[in-house]
Amino acid sequence: MQLPIKAILVFHAAARAGSISRAAEELSVTPSAVSQQIQLLEGQLGVTLLAKAGRGIALTEAGERYFSMIADQIERIEEATGTIRGFRSVTTLTVRATPTLSNKWLLPRLGNLLDQHADLEVRLDGTNEPTDFNQESVDVEIRHGDGRWPGLFVEEMAEEQFYPVCSPDYAQAGSLSSQELLEHRLIHSVKSQAQWNSWFPLAGVTPQNRWRRVLFDRSHMAIDAAVRGMGIALESTLMMGDELAEGRLICPVAEPPEVRIVTQWIVCPRDHLRQKKVRLFLDWLRQERESWQQAFPSRPKSG
Repeated sequence: MQLPIKAILVFHAAARAGSISRAAEELSVTPSAVSQQIQLLEGQLGVTLLAKAGRGIALTEAGERYFSMIADQIERIEEATGTIRGFRSVTTLTVRATPTLSNKWLLPRLGNLLDQHADLEVRLDGTNEPTDFNQESVDVEIRHGDGRWPGLFVEEMAEEQFYPVCSPDYAQAGSLSSQELLEHRLIHSVKSQAQWNSWFPLAGVTPQNRWRRVLFDRSHMAIDAAVRGMGIALESTLMMGDELAEGRLICPVAEPPEVRIVTQWIVCPRDHLRQKKVRLFLDWLRQERESWQQAFPSRPKSG
């Protein structure tokens, strides 16, 4: 039997993209041409490979098994073809993440990923807008929220600890009581899941009057404001790890209440996990997360 190479390549593109239309765009053909090639392959194999799922497609059990058997080989053929033509094979990975995580956590580490994988080109899209994976060409998102997004692969990024921080020029570590914080300007990240009005009751403090404050809609702005001595911020260890490690931020409260929350989640359609570039990125991300967890103290230094 003659091997239907064209139909196999079209099926691989459609399964990887999770969409007939996106596969057609990638291959520069019409959606009907993609469908015809997949039907041809299904006829030769005698099994159904794809089924409709909402506005996209889903692999059948047979399709899952077939894709898992051919995916690595086809990607190796693509890389070899690019190399023999004299071009460096480049794979583009598009990652969407919240602005603060992009700026404070991903960006300082991204060079390690690029140095390890010279054939990987990364586009980092820093925004709080959740991805519509049916409409947007995003491979992986690190999303802010509560982790409840049915139908998607969801994995927690890391458990974060929230506590008050300020510049060491503003106040010394462990020098203030929770009650005394009310005498200072408090920096607010308005979209954060940890807020001063919920932190004070945990610290056993009942504010009697409205406190002085400055508000930012991005946590990285609140962190930078605290570093500049503008006041005291309530922020996440995941976002301000470098500032804490370098001593640019300290905790002015000796024994702050323990507030631990997961606010950042790794999110993507489950069929994206079949893509080599996505698996590579997630493996790297998990390694970086583990290194951060091992290196970071579980409690703030009190001085």
